[in-house]
Parts: sequence; structure tokens; C-alpha cells
Amino acid sequence: MYRGLILAASAVSLSLAGCSGDPEPPEYGQAPQLPEQQRGLLPNMKIAKPAEWGDHAPQVPEGYTIRAIATDLKIPRQTLVLPNGDILVAEGKGGHAPKLTPKDVIASYIKSKGTSPVESGDRLTLLRDADGDGVYEGRSVFAENLDAPYGLAYADGQIYVANQGELVRFTYRDGQTRADAPPVRVTRLPERINHHWTKSLAISPDGRYLYVGIGSNSNVGERGLDVEVDRAMVWEIDAETGMHRAFATGIRNPTAMAFRPGSDQLWTVANERDELGANLVPDYLTSVRDGAFYGWPYSYWGQNVDPRVRPQDPEKVASATRPDYALGSHVAALGLAFSGPVMGPRFAEGAFVGEHGSWNRSEPIGYKVVFVPFRNGQPAGAPVNVVTGFHGEDGKTRGRPVGVTVDPAGALIICDDLSNTVWRMTPDRPAQIPPVEAGDRAPAAQQAP
Repeated sequence: MYRGLILAASAVSLSLAGCSGDPEPPEYGQAPQLPEQQRGLLPNMKIAKPAEWGDHAPQVPEGYTIRAIATDLKIPRQTLVLPNGDILVAEGKGGHAPKLTPKDVIASYIKSKGTSPVESGDRLTLLRDADGDGVYEGRSVFAENLDAPYGLAYADGQIYVANQGELVRFTYRDGQTRADAPPVRVTRLPERINHHWTKSLAISPDGRYLYVGIGSNSNVGERGLDVEVDRAMVWEIDAETGMHRAFATGIRNPTAMAFRPGSDQLWTVANERDELGANLVPDYLTSVRDGAFYGWPYSYWGQNVDPRVRPQDPEKVASATRPDYALGSHVAALGLAFSGPVMGPRFAEGAFVGEHGSWNRSEPIGYKVVFVPFRNGQPAGAPVNVVTGFHGEDGKTRGRPVGVTVDPAGALIICDDLSNTVWRMTPDRPAQIPPVEAGDRAPAAQQAP
């Protein structure tokens, strides 16, 4: 029954997509011009066509080189650079949300066509470049039998891991290649349904507090708000006691977090809601302010009301904080890492963002790593395309970026959970990297005013 339903509905959706097409790509930046809402039976859908990399490779700017440092992984999501330069890779896939409607079945089927068939690793893999030549010849399983690990953080001899249902820690000493004891639970995390199962993680500069991003259990509360308790928010957790509180709320799915270097300001990238049109609602990059409410599910991008939510709450809408920077609708931002001078003058100040890529547009968007320039602690200007070629001009998808990490040694580490690869981008000659040129910018239609 489901198979027939899927085929029929997919045909209708793809037919509608072919007839109507998508509007121009959304604008980026601090003040995007949002289009009118468009609602229908089904959103436009475009199935990614996975393909092997073969002779292809991701494309990077002039003056940089990219190479695979690990392949044949089991769904790599996020990485953590340890004090001695070793890299930990969180591998896994979670979620156990039931499919309640035909729409759930159809969307799940279509999205699955653009993901890796490899089983969840549920582990941490350690990569080591012993001689510093950029080749990570050492590889070992640091910890296994985890539960869809995603967020990673380190401080004071402790490695913290956000599984889909609990935050745990391992004691770590420099050079260690395998955990020598089972993980210790810091606190439980919400895992009922787990429609958005990824639990992003950041640690305060002083190591005292952990911040966990917890996604919603629905698109706009259609499962009922009782299943959204303690969700669509960022928790602040005391690293020593495990006590937690709601730090910021109304963020539909905060998928990656980081502190801006030299500050106590937490930032996140978030995936916004679906089914209001190909160019609504923008995924975003924003500072996370203590006590702030960011709109979900009642409104988006500040006070733009979502009429689908029942009951409405005008007071909550009036209190909604507008995010700092629009990344584009449905780009599926899943990675965030602040840069520094170690990455060269072109990327000295700003944030790298890994965009997993859309599934609900007839014209795909995302599928790349971009750089958002900062000035005086705030986003400033249009995003720069950094690592592209994951979705090729031939319509085939060879990779999908997830987590991004800046290595203090001067490299950008990128998880690719479609080809199950970890990539490493490095400057060829850091002192001679040319300044950014207009041709490196995102297309004009995709830039902020």
C-alpha cells in the first residue's frame, strides 16, 4: 500500500515541480527579502542521485588543496581536533519518529534516496597523522556501542559526546587511541520520538558549561506541543553536576554550535521549517542570546506568523528575536566552525558553514561549504563559496557536507556523510594566498543586498 502511495505521490510532486519550477534563489544576509508563503499538497521535491566520486573531487579556491584523509567510514557527522592534533570522528545515524501521515512516508522515502545506505557506526573513530605530512595513516576505533553520537567537545582532559539520548564524557590523556573505560553520563537528553535526533554540542571557553542543541519533534508542531517539551531549544548544562536549564528557545533545529574566538558569545546554525515554499523559510546563522525566543513554531525570521500553528500565540510572536544572518532556504546547514588567521587572509575572520543540501526544491540548493565573513563580531557581507562540487553540473550528488572544523594547524576538516569521507582543505602557501575575488562569491542572485 505504502509503495503505491509513494510512487503516485512522487509522480504528482515531480510533475508539479517540473511545471512550476522554483523561484529565484533566496537572498542571503542580515536583511533578506522574504517571499510570500506558498502552500500546497506537497512541496516540490528533487531526489539527489548519489554517485561515486571516481575521478571527481570537491572544488576549492585557488591557493588551496583538498584531499580525503579517511574513507569507508560509517556515516561521519562531526569532528573534533584533540590537543595533540589527532581527529575524532563521530559516526552514526539516529531517530525513531513514527510515520503518521502519507506525507511522512513520501518525504522519508524521497530523502532516503539521497543518503548513504551504510549502517550507523555508533562509534568514535580516531585519525592520526604521526609525521605531520597531511596523510592520516593512523586509524583506530576510540569508542564504540554509542547511540548515534553527533556533537563533540573537549576541555580539561574530558571528551564530551552528545548521543541522541544522553550527554556522556570520556577521560582522555594526550596520545590515547582508545577509551580505557565506558563513558560516564553527564545528563539525559530528550529522546522521545527524536524527529530531529542530532544533538549539537559546544563548551564554554572556561570549560564550565556545555551547550546542547535539541531539535523539534515536528515541522510546525503538528504532532502536538506536548511532544515538544524541552525541544527546539539550546540547553545550558553544568559540566560538573549535569544540572541544566533552557538557555534559548524557539530554535527549530540548532544543528551545530560554536563560540566565536576571543568572546563568550555562542553561535548556532539552524534548520528552519518546510512547506511554505521553495524560498521559505531561510536557514540561518545567529548568536544565541540567554533567554531569547527565536519564534518556532509560531513565527519565523522574527514576527512573520506561521498560520498553520494551532493555537496561535501573539504574545510569543511579539517577543520573537530575529536571527542575525540568513543562509538560504532549505540549504540544511549542519556544520559551523569559526576561522582565524591560520586559514589565511582570505578566511581570517568569519565562520565556515557546512550545507548538507536540499531535498524539497525542484532546483537543489546547498551541497557546499560556505564562508560567512565577520566584521566587529558580526556577519558582514555575502557568503563565499569555499568547497563545492558535491552536487555536480551533471545532476549527480557525490557527497553531502555535514560538520566542519578548523584545525589549529591550518586546515578545514569536512565530514561528508554520503560518500562516508572526511576531507581536509589546506592552504598551499599560507603567506601567499591571494585576496578574495568577486568570482569566488556566491552568484549575485544569492547574495545579500
